[in-house]
Amino acid sequence: MTRMDAGRHDWRLVPAAVTVWAGTALGLLWGWWAGLVYGLTGGACAVVLWRWASRGGRDRRRWRPAAGALLVCGLLTVWPTTARLHTAEHDPLREQARRGEEVTLTVVVAQRPRPVHTSGYGSRPGGSRSVLVPVDVVSTVSGGEDVGSEGRVLLLGTAESWDGVLAGQRVTVRAELAPARPHEMTVAVGYVRGPPDLEEEPPWWQRATEALREEFRLVSGVLGEEPAGLLPGLVVGDTSALSSRVEQEFLEAGMSHLTAVSGSNVAIVCGAVLLLARVLRCGPRTSAALAAVALAGFVALVGYEPSVLRAGVMGAVGLLALVLGRRGSALPALAAAVCVLGLHDPEMAVSMGFVLSVVATAGLVLLAPRWSRALSRRGLPRGTAEALVVPTVAFLVTAPVIAGMAGEVSLVSVVANLLAAPVVAPVTVLGVVAAVLAPWWPGAAEIVVHIVGPGVQWLILVARHAAAIPGAVLHWPSGWWGAVLAALVVAVVVCGMRYRRTRSLFALLAVVVLVLAVPTRVLAPGWPPDDWVLVACDVGQGDGLVLATGERGRAVVVDTGPDPLLLDRCLERLDVERVPLVVLTHLHADHVGGLASVFDGRAVGAVAVGPGRSPGWAWDDVLGAATARGVPVVELGAGDRLTWPELRLDVLAPTAPVTAPAEDADGTTVNNSSVVLRATTPAGRILLTGDVELSAQADLLAGEDLRAEILKVPHHGSRYTLPGFLTAVSPRIAVTSVGADNSYGHPSPVTLKVLAGVGSLVTRTDTGGDTAVVVDEGEPAVVTRGAAPRRRPGRTGGLSRRVRSARPPPTAARWPWGRRGRRVRRGSSARHR
Repeated sequence: MTRMDAGRHDWRLVPAAVTVWAGTALGLLWGWWAGLVYGLTGGACAVVLWRWASRGGRDRRRWRPAAGALLVCGLLTVWPTTARLHTAEHDPLREQARRGEEVTLTVVVAQRPRPVHTSGYGSRPGGSRSVLVPVDVVSTVSGGEDVGSEGRVLLLGTAESWDGVLAGQRVTVRAELAPARPHEMTVAVGYVRGPPDLEEEPPWWQRATEALREEFRLVSGVLGEEPAGLLPGLVVGDTSALSSRVEQEFLEAGMSHLTAVSGSNVAIVCGAVLLLARVLRCGPRTSAALAAVALAGFVALVGYEPSVLRAGVMGAVGLLALVLGRRGSALPALAAAVCVLGLHDPEMAVSMGFVLSVVATAGLVLLAPRWSRALSRRGLPRGTAEALVVPTVAFLVTAPVIAGMAGEVSLVSVVANLLAAPVVAPVTVLGVVAAVLAPWWPGAAEIVVHIVGPGVQWLILVARHAAAIPGAVLHWPSGWWGAVLAALVVAVVVCGMRYRRTRSLFALLAVVVLVLAVPTRVLAPGWPPDDWVLVACDVGQGDGLVLATGERGRAVVVDTGPDPLLLDRCLERLDVERVPLVVLTHLHADHVGGLASVFDGRAVGAVAVGPGRSPGWAWDDVLGAATARGVPVVELGAGDRLTWPELRLDVLAPTAPVTAPAEDADGTTVNNSSVVLRATTPAGRILLTGDVELSAQADLLAGEDLRAEILKVPHHGSRYTLPGFLTAVSPRIAVTSVGADNSYGHPSPVTLKVLAGVGSLVTRTDTGGDTAVVVDEGEPAVVTRGAAPRRRPGRTGGLSRRVRSARPPPTAARWPWGRRGRRVRRGSSARHR
């Protein structure tokens, strides 16, 4: 091939890459026949291109190799890619999965088990009890007969059972099958209850790299809890110890790509080796050879993952271009990588990571240099121009993809990544050094980890503040139309910024948006409201309640919700600095998952629990978290009383220890063991019921005077609520802590109807957001902060009482990020019975 002129791009491999990518994507989305048709079309286009190139001059003849590459890629798309798609579509395990049969699988682990972060019953708070394990089937036995499948299966099992299982290892499992998601090469999902039977040891290099990763996790522990969990993710993509709070903040700030090994990591590592080789005055081929060795070692250290394979192939093609001495080789390298990866694993064609990687790389190759030169001509230093252009281009070209596939766009990602950029490369390079040193010289590795510690802390700080900005995540229509609409918006903005008048118009629109949005979302006073006694934090599908003690900055927390991030933000908005007591009504994850956030930057006096100790993993986690911070764990029983200046807590239940049986799959027994509290406050009595269900409610009816002005509705408004229980309480205000669009049907219409029948003002955190009970003119009233934006649109609907005008805001109101206007509503005006 002829060398490209300086400043020009070589487009000749692009048609071949488009053929492979589009052929495999259509084959997955529409069926194997679509891939066959597109591959044949690509081959026909190659013949036309060859004839066109052969009949012209020198410039045309340069395209003959491109025609040959297009023909080869078209034929490879027809076979074997289409044949693989056909085989996957008609794999016999698909029928077994549709019937939900149980089979015995002998498989080879394709990737190391990765954690599944959940917040439902039985899941670890802030962590995971389950892992996903992609495997390649060797043989399948169902009912004593060989099924004959050799497809790809995704196994779901417990983390304990799969601990120590590595990629490349052959195992046998008993799994209950379920259908896989459409448009994938995966033919079934298997639920594995027991541990796998190990058939053979994994390859030696997998054992060696796993030992390196384990030692690196250990030396990372010299940092704090959050940096120690983040550093392995930044360096080797190991997010097993990453806290859910940091993970969510990186996602909302548009920085989650930093914890998934991608082309940027490969570029940093290879770039560092090439820079070192240049200092040592090595030639291009020697430099490329050293970088190739570093690349192979880095890929082995990280482990086989789709993103790692993608980054490794792109890096290898780039190094090959360096050896050949080609200028302007970035675009051919990208096209070649797309061809290789698409033919190797057709499923990558519809993978969000693959699409984002290709689109972002193409944008940086085609747009970033031109924009950087344009800014330099306007007097901006070259380094500053490049630092500004790279995250901006990456955001603009990937925004339509993210909008279409995820239904949201992070509006703070450009600034966040710009602030993060200076420390990413040093942290990555020094982190790799620490990982290599860890098994052989732990002391030196710990020194290196201490050096990168401030950089890791800086990344956490940037993500935390960026995610806290109101409107950080813009929700957008998903699907093809959403992607097209986002692409049109980006095109209009990019084209409009080229002209002075349209730039002025965009600036005016931005000012209007700020004037309209900032006062209502950021500067609106009124939260926290004056004289609040109870706040039900909007923590999603779970409970997170805060009770004022009458002392500034001090509050009692009852349950902590499933998500540490949401509860932490709620406590920050309330200016809670000291928590004399954390009460965990029971140990389901939607009540204890956010416990770690209460300890974060706050003084905690004690953690109180009931007599229940189920599920066992949750009790171990609660006890371990409290012990690690020197916080005592105490047990509450019926008859206990705790007092503060303006708060008294009386424990009403449970009256006896409750042990959940092994078959308590739905958590009923654990729910009925919830600690029930009666809080006496300036606003009246508050009955806090945890998740008590029918039998526990009946016990309370038999032994207690349950009348209260405010009721925390049991079990998120579940249908398992006795009408007699609600009538006995007859609350003026009923607070329902519930998650938007939850899959449990909470709150039940029947429960809401009974509450309305006794004259209760019903409030819900899914529609009202953080909900505060306040003292308003001597009466209990409700202030709602407003529902926060959801990743999925929440349900809408009015509340049963009219909205009263808000009182004048306090003169020294705080202005925390994310504040919304408040609405004050009173409970029933009739005297409480």
